[in-house]
Amino acid sequence: MKKQWVLVCVLAGALVGSDAAAQHKAPNQQPSTTEAPPAAATGDVTLGSVRLPRGVTADGKPLPAGTYQFKLTAQQAAPEAVGTTEALERWVELSQGKTVKGREVVSIVPQNEIKLVAKDAPPASGGSKVQLLRGNDYLRVWFNRAGTHYLIHFPVPAGAAAPANK
Repeated sequence: MKKQWVLVCVLAGALVGSDAAAQHKAPNQQPSTTEAPPAAATGDVTLGSVRLPRGVTADGKPLPAGTYQFKLTAQQAAPEAVGTTEALERWVELSQGKTVKGREVVSIVPQNEIKLVAKDAPPASGGSKVQLLRGNDYLRVWFNRAGTHYLIHFPVPAGAAAPANK
């Protein structure tokens, strides 16, 4: 009688195991990769005015501390960064008055992806913020325009003066 129960248990286990194995053979549903990229402004767009508290490097050239007007250009950054969608890496110009003082690459991040890119709370819609990152090696300027985020990362040159406390 024990042998029959053992046989029944083995057969029942085999049936349950084969059912479970059949359930795991089908691949999980993956998100569609054919969706259109998120909408980003296509032409020149003024992002706003921000004070850089210390000198930085913009496009490989020194840029002193000061207040700059940031304008997103239609020019795409090349070469493309690995893993980016075409129109989401572009150039931003930094101006004082009518004179362009420098430019840098801006990463355009849609609202639904910002938590994957930045851990900090974003600025309010229409706002901006300036942050020192990674041991004071980078200065990030972050604009939020209607839920689309514009992130510009400037290297801080070694020995750049720290901002004065006011």
